[in-house]
Amino acid sequence: MANKDLRDWISDLEANGQLQVVSGADREEEIGAIVDIYMRQMTNPAVMFDNIPGYPKDFRVLANILTSVPRINLALGEDIDKSEVELVDYWRKYMKDQPTHAPIEVNGGPILDNVFEGADIDITKIPTPKWHEHDGGYFIGTACMVIMKDPDSGWINYGAYRVQAHDANTASLMTSKGKHGDIIRNKYHAKGEPCPIAVVVGMHPALFMVAGLEMPYGKNEYDSAGGLLGEGVEIINMPKTGLPVPANAEIAFEGYIHPDDRVDEGPLGEWTGYYAGGATTQPAIRIETFMHRDDPILMGAIPAVPPNDDTFYRGTYRCGAVWNQLE
Repeated sequence: MANKDLRDWISDLEANGQLQVVSGADREEEIGAIVDIYMRQMTNPAVMFDNIPGYPKDFRVLANILTSVPRINLALGEDIDKSEVELVDYWRKYMKDQPTHAPIEVNGGPILDNVFEGADIDITKIPTPKWHEHDGGYFIGTACMVIMKDPDSGWINYGAYRVQAHDANTASLMTSKGKHGDIIRNKYHAKGEPCPIAVVVGMHPALFMVAGLEMPYGKNEYDSAGGLLGEGVEIINMPKTGLPVPANAEIAFEGYIHPDDRVDEGPLGEWTGYYAGGATTQPAIRIETFMHRDDPILMGAIPAVPPNDDTFYRGTYRCGAVWNQLE
């Protein structure tokens, strides 16, 4: 039995009246505006956009994902009717023992349905929306896993950092100073080497939730994600970098960040409720492999005036963590 994936969770949402399908919305203005409206109220359903003009019929976008207790419960495999306090108690108990399951390497998976290299790479095939009115571009990485490997210890780290799609084979990465991704990239560049990187932009929400939690340096997020799912995450190693990605992910790409290779980035409407960036350049990701499932789903966790996808689920997690620490 393979791991639960994003589509399993979407089926759970549909079965429980937690998903609204919107057909025909444009990626330039309409998707972002609709998501913004839905995110103003924390009990609104998740939103799935299909039939996006200019893109294949079944290339879809999912947003407003973790802005309700029932949807977080379903992501964690818990009873949908558990209350907010019961969800906080779940995190309290989780923090006591923090269960882990190591990832399991497999030979294949749905992510390999469509694999592109060289001149065939085109991440602009994905209907990435302009999430906010004054964004400086299309941010493919919001609900994402950015995967790197420490060059000294071999430790695999993944986190949620913002990733902008620039052209067919170029993206950019914005990491705040001191974040694990920033530390690892700087280690490669201090040696004069390019930093290998893989980006996943569609996965089971439990994997994304772990990307946003504060893990100690040296702790593998895949182990923690396995603990949340109750089984090891099935992974494949990307062909160029060898970095592990979930075998049932929707969309992934890999490449390298070369020293001093930067592109104009942003701004992006951020979790503070203000636009951030736009006046600086950020490290460029030169993409060498791009892959996606048949009928791929781009998942977005849109930064915006709080509460939003990110702050809402982290609020319950942090309450549980504090409760545990107080005890």
